[in-house]
Amino acid sequence: MKIKAGLGYDLHRLVPGRKLIIGGVSLPSDVGCLAHSDGDVLVHSLIDALLGAGGLGDIGQWFPDTDPTFKDISSLELLRRVMAELRQAGFTVLNTDSVVILEKPKLGPYFPAMRANLAPLLGIDPDRVGLKAKTSEGVGEVGSGQAVACWTVALLSGGG
Repeated sequence: MKIKAGLGYDLHRLVPGRKLIIGGVSLPSDVGCLAHSDGDVLVHSLIDALLGAGGLGDIGQWFPDTDPTFKDISSLELLRRVMAELRQAGFTVLNTDSVVILEKPKLGPYFPAMRANLAPLLGIDPDRVGLKAKTSEGVGEVGSGQAVACWTVALLSGGG
């Protein structure tokens, strides 16, 4: 069995007038991600990790921000499309692990809902969707509340 790992990263500036959506969950916040889509930093990082593991490029190649088709689209829909491509290429997700870096709100209470959104799309049990949250301790753009970032590792089996 072939095993392939991929690493994903995403960062979005936080601005007033946008919803803060992470893992498909709309969070209580007076700022949200500036993005062409809904700006879900966790799902974007996850997509890049999955595409990387599958050798299929990156999120910008698949869903360019110059394409009006993807304006304000749910990132969960983008993940659904990526998973269809991975399955067609013969891949199965074994597990994922993500760390979201954000000053506020606290994310832990929302992890069960995020896992419930992501696990069915990934085709895995919720306990195989690792989620962690960190702050930047007040350092840099994330630490000052100007941005949110996420790192993800995905492990796949199969493929060509």
